[in-house]
Amino acid sequence: MPLVLAPCGQEMKIVKILADEKTKKHLANLGVIVGSQITVLSSSGGSSVCIVKEGRLAFDRQVASRIFVA
Repeated sequence: MPLVLAPCGQEMKIVKILADEKTKKHLANLGVIVGSQITVLSSSGGSSVCIVKEGRLAFDRQVASRIFVA
């Protein structure tokens, strides 16, 4: 499921990132890679605030819809 639909407070695993190479590289520098754990703290209007590797990241709807979790 895309990150925008993930339930809040539940630790999920990133299974796929559908983005161009530039975006994938930027996300990898932030610790968002396939196989890593991510927890959605809040979601409003499609934007999501998440915990990745003990840091908080905010994703807009466009990016969050391209990150798939399970």
